[in-house]
Amino acid sequence: MEGLTITAVITAAGVISGIILGWLGRARAVKLDTAAEASKDARLQADIEFIKRGVDDLRIEQRAQGKRFDDLTERLTRVEESTKSAHRRIDRIENEGRG
Repeated sequence: MEGLTITAVITAAGVISGIILGWLGRARAVKLDTAAEASKDARLQADIEFIKRGVDDLRIEQRAQGKRFDDLTERLTRVEESTKSAHRRIDRIENEGRG
């Protein structure tokens, strides 16, 4: 009977150690997975921040382009008015020269 008891104790110890080792292995795998996921999330967050800064830069540049376009439009209007005025003066001078 003593041999049977020793066998039962060894079997129980084996089962318990198997459970403990399995649990520790699973805990380690979960910890590694969590670290890998956190690293992946951090890279993704950094990429998103980079894209946001790029979009902000593009918006600023677009506003500056719009301002330059408005300024150019205003200058063109003034040049057209000046050209009209110059043509009127030239026409007046030509008419005085004929008359």
